[in-house]
Amino acid sequence: MRFVNPIKHSLKSGKPTVGCWLTLASPAVAELIAHCGFDWLVIDAEHGPNDVQDITAQLRAIDAAAFNGARAVGAVRVTANDPSLVKRAMDCGAQTIVFPNINSAVDAQAAVASMLFPLPGQGGVRGVAGMVRAGSYGLDSNYVKSANSQACAIVLIESVEAVENAEAIAQVEGVDCLFIGTADLSASMGFLGQTRHDDVKAAVDRVMAAARKHSKAVGIFATSVEEARQYREKGVSFIALHSDTGWLTKGATDALDTLNFKK
Repeated sequence: MRFVNPIKHSLKSGKPTVGCWLTLASPAVAELIAHCGFDWLVIDAEHGPNDVQDITAQLRAIDAAAFNGARAVGAVRVTANDPSLVKRAMDCGAQTIVFPNINSAVDAQAAVASMLFPLPGQGGVRGVAGMVRAGSYGLDSNYVKSANSQACAIVLIESVEAVENAEAIAQVEGVDCLFIGTADLSASMGFLGQTRHDDVKAAVDRVMAAARKHSKAVGIFATSVEEARQYREKGVSFIALHSDTGWLTKGATDALDTLNFKK
């Protein structure tokens, strides 16, 4: 496994990065997208059909691409803020976990604790197992001692409650990034499907202000290059540029529209 987590390093330094969501549970697609030049790829186990074997296979595929020159790093969005799910994803080799539905500082503290082995003064609750993929199946004698320093927690702010508590969440030690989930946030605000509604944009700005105040990075999902540029201009450093399904459907529909045989 990597000794340094590039995602955590970039979030701490403020370096802007661009990633992509993986929803198809396909190692081949993960490897292909990794070769396209993204900085990171999030394997989606909340909405995508990814179980622990799918996660492992895709992390392997991303690592294989890196061995051949790609820079992408794999991360995992777990199904829920559940220590048992976090433990399994990290044992598979994930150093960065994206946590859905973080609505309070208490939620954020639990998320961070679930990523950390119980070393003195660190408050971790992660179950200890060195003979897993993340620890080179027991061959990396330093893994258990060094894993905590590279654990990266990205928490999803995607409800009215989370926006209200954004500043408290941003103050939690160990939270590396507040990722704004505009789809669920807009629904929570009563504007389902209206992610660019003025009230939603105001909520996004409020979360960004809270993150800046406490020196935390901000992440968001962009559905287009134009949208990604707008977010970058506003100071968002961790930008997901759509998804594997998005690029596949866009490529196919754009080609068919251009071909125009049926019109």
